[in-house]
Amino acid sequence: MMKISELQVKDIVNMDNGKRLGHLTDLEINLSTGQIEALIINSSGKMMGLFGKESEEVFIPWKNIIRIGSDVILVEVPSAYQRKTLQFEQTKAIRKR
Repeated sequence: MMKISELQVKDIVNMDNGKRLGHLTDLEINLSTGQIEALIINSSGKMMGLFGKESEEVFIPWKNIIRIGSDVILVEVPSAYQRKTLQFEQTKAIRKR
C-alpha cells in the first residue's frame, strides 16, 4: 500500500521523450468505483504556483502509468496528447466562469 504523500515526492517522467513533467498535485477519483482515474501534475515544476506565475495542470490517465518506482513515476504521454489536454482543460475552465 502507498500513501498519497509518498507519491507527491516522486518525479513524474514521460517515457516518450524522457522529460520530467513535474510532481503530483492531485488525483482524479471515480466516486462510484473508488478507482484512481488520473494523476494531476503541476507542469512547471514550481510548488503550488508559489515562486512565479501560476502553472498549468496536466492530466495523466491511470492507464498511461508504466511503473511506479522508488523515486520516479514513469508515464507514457505523447507530447501531442499533453497539448490537447492543456487546451481542453483551459476551455473547460473558461466555460465554468
